[in-house]
Amino acid sequence: MPIRVFIVDDHPMVIEGLSSMLRDQSEIELAGFATTAASCQGFFVNQTVDVVLMDINLPDKSGIELCLLVKAKSPNTQIIALSNFDQLSYVERMKENGAAGYLLKNTPLTELLEAIEAVSNGKTWWKYLENFTNLLEAKNVLLLTRREKEVLNLIADGLTNIEIADKLFVSASTVDSHRKNLIAKLNVKNTAALVRFALENKIIGSHV
Repeated sequence: MPIRVFIVDDHPMVIEGLSSMLRDQSEIELAGFATTAASCQGFFVNQTVDVVLMDINLPDKSGIELCLLVKAKSPNTQIIALSNFDQLSYVERMKENGAAGYLLKNTPLTELLEAIEAVSNGKTWWKYLENFTNLLEAKNVLLLTRREKEVLNLIADGLTNIEIADKLFVSASTVDSHRKNLIAKLNVKNTAALVRFALENKIIGSHV
């Protein structure tokens, strides 16, 4: 059976463009569209679909709030945010409200179709979130100070806070602060993960 898809966007040109692309796909059935949150909610009173492509910026209610309402009404409907907003906070809030994926509106058709198929099969599509996190980590690596890199190397050598403090002529509490900053900057959970991340990303040389 084809995947039933519903589009929610307040721009007629976006709806027309998406509709035109999706109509040509034999595995997809275009179930309709809504230009407001209210009309979307009206559709779900008596109907349901497999996948909703949902804009975040709607005139009467945000797509983030609408996502939560649609999931409450139709739990088996999978929602993919399709937005111009290139911001991590929007991605995370859509995820928290039950969305199954997030794509930017300039995403190629091939990826859009892959995402639709994936979420219709119970999977998720958070490549944007993963890419954002990877870019953030890469940026934070570049922001490490010389002292933080020194501390990181000594941590990888297995030295304790006190031993590192003795080597660098600072207090143990200062070393502990550097350690915590490194864990936060590189988005890892603990010291072991910190060392592993540093080695895998060649921030430090191999240690034995």
